[in-house]
Amino acid sequence: MKRFHYSWIILLISFLSIIVAGIVRSSSGVFIEPFENEFGWDRSVISLSFAVGLFLYGISGPFMAALIEVLGLKKIMIISMATLLTGTLLTLKMQNSWQLIVIWGIIIGLGSGLFLTVLSPYIANRWFVKRRGLAVGILTASTATGQLILLPILAMVIENYSWRWAIGLILTLSFVMLIIIILFMKSTPKDIGIFPYGMEEEMQESNQGYKETNPIVIAFNGLFEAVKVKEFWLLAGSFFICGLSTSGIIGTHFVSYCISYGVPLVTAASLLSFMGIFDLAGTTLSGWLSDRFDNRWLLFWYYSLRGASLVLLPFALFKGSVTLLIIFSVFYGLDWIATVPPTISISRQIFGTEKSGVVYGWIFASHQAGAAVAAYCGGLIYKIFNSYTWAFLFAGIFCLLASLFVIVIKKKTTVSKVKEASLTT
Repeated sequence: MKRFHYSWIILLISFLSIIVAGIVRSSSGVFIEPFENEFGWDRSVISLSFAVGLFLYGISGPFMAALIEVLGLKKIMIISMATLLTGTLLTLKMQNSWQLIVIWGIIIGLGSGLFLTVLSPYIANRWFVKRRGLAVGILTASTATGQLILLPILAMVIENYSWRWAIGLILTLSFVMLIIIILFMKSTPKDIGIFPYGMEEEMQESNQGYKETNPIVIAFNGLFEAVKVKEFWLLAGSFFICGLSTSGIIGTHFVSYCISYGVPLVTAASLLSFMGIFDLAGTTLSGWLSDRFDNRWLLFWYYSLRGASLVLLPFALFKGSVTLLIIFSVFYGLDWIATVPPTISISRQIFGTEKSGVVYGWIFASHQAGAAVAAYCGGLIYKIFNSYTWAFLFAGIFCLLASLFVIVIKKKTTVSKVKEASLTT
């Protein structure tokens, strides 16, 4: 009987860690109304705090990748989960809007940075030789799994008790996850004397990685190399729109948008979790497809379908059509995070396995810049027009632009492109 490979245990621990970090981030949508009602804070201020968090966890990505190279994966996971735990605990004590910005903008933003940016490609690159695309698909789908399971529960707890009980639930999950990481997580296969999954014998260490030990230098070296390559800008631009049209607009404002049309809180959160069912399937399938098909065309269709579904949403809410809302949830859910596996695959093809973690961290920083823009501007548009409609329509139109960005990436681009660019400077 073939021995079960520990890489799958690492995948499971990472999967659960991302679920916890993901539910902290995605829960922001169900806390807007309770924070507004209890503290009397302006919705644009609440949106700003969530926008800061979205931006910071994105911009921290390349530095998290660099810190992993210096301190090791397990230590960074422990520090990050402990930071999330601290942020959720402090939420119970906040009284002023500036405290919300510090807690949800800075502390929780930085705490979730590792789990929601570079952890997926790092685990896939270091623990898997075979099934890398599938591993990335499973890990990126885990944010949807947390949303699927917990958002309706959080909404029911808020509606029947208070938002503090919902924070308490998140706090408990974060503590349990911290213990699991301490006990069972490993940084690399060498720590337990095994090879990555699918590697039959030890391969010579690559000389293409970064030689610095300063994480800031490592992160910026990766950026300086990447900006010389046109494909980096195309991926970063498309991922900016990806963040704008997912966690920025849907993750932050979808529940409030539904409530503005008379949809109950629990129903709106359930629709969001319904999307999670299809996102779980769609993202895992996307990982499988990224191992087999042209990733550029996968991204083209993902962005096109997402754009069409976002344009459909205001019409569905205006009509009050449950059928149209379900159709939106299915089509949007199928490719919510499905863009991640092909984007990681393309960045690995261009920049190589060793450097792609840091470079993808910068690409994901662009994703979160887009998310921050949409999170804040969504609240601002609501304040001006007393409606989210224009915010969702613009997000849909931008998705169509993203589909054009990815299709012009050259199919045969490889890491040699980076070397050529470096020689010209």
